[in-house]
Amino acid sequence: MYDALVIGGGPAGLQAALTLGRMHRTAVLVDSGRYRNGTVEHAHNFMTHDGRAPGEIRKLAREDIAEYDTVELRDATVHSVREEGDGFVAETDDGPIEARTLVLATGLTDVLPDVPGLREAWGREVAACPFCHGHELAGRRIGLVGEGPHVPMMVAMLAPIASEVLTFGNDEVVAVEPTSDGLLLRLRAGEPVEVGGLFTHPAFEQSAPFAAQLGLEMLPSGCVRVDVLGQTSHPRVFAAGDLAHVADLPMPMASVLLAAAAGLVAGSSVVRSLAAEAVASVG
Repeated sequence: MYDALVIGGGPAGLQAALTLGRMHRTAVLVDSGRYRNGTVEHAHNFMTHDGRAPGEIRKLAREDIAEYDTVELRDATVHSVREEGDGFVAETDDGPIEARTLVLATGLTDVLPDVPGLREAWGREVAACPFCHGHELAGRRIGLVGEGPHVPMMVAMLAPIASEVLTFGNDEVVAVEPTSDGLLLRLRAGEPVEVGGLFTHPAFEQSAPFAAQLGLEMLPSGCVRVDVLGQTSHPRVFAAGDLAHVADLPMPMASVLLAAAAGLVAGSSVVRSLAAEAVASVG
């Protein structure tokens, strides 16, 4: 039985595994190969990695983890997780895995509007985060699709970057087409509009069913509730990355750097909880 099973091979899971390895805890990380930023060509706003491809960041992290012989990396899919005895059993492509603790780092899946061309441009010309994708559109016209109180704030944040910020209601853009240097937005009414890039905030959902299978407490956002140490409502289950956040936030603050930081916190909390059990057993 491993000390910890980490599910998810993005920045949160990789950092959790690295932290566990540095403390000589036995851990296995299972990576399905599916990532929320799988269509993103370059990660940004991450010191020393600004502009690096997310896949390259994952590769470098795996090389770091390979130096620690108590951590195993598996490219497989976890299908289900259940509590059993003093730990958990995960059913995977490679057979069952048993672990004393669990770190969920499976992320979220963006649910995009059914607008032709939007999915093909998602993560490149179309994005959600101006901190991650705004600077590359400097001096160009930027489109913003959305409604609600967040729109004026987004416009104000993008204003120093863009030559012009155009806003559209959720139903105004009916198709998105690539151009040589941006996008052509076809509108329900009026002439098409060319922009360098487009921002929108799609809905999201959990990428994996494990929180539901384990009966973890959820937040109104649809994310797993964690405390500041990454612990869920189950004392042996920790969560890191986009799938979870503290109750004081309305939604997760999605970024590669923050996901990695949350992975460090969750990995450290696993070590602390195992150490606490050891102390209690001899007390």
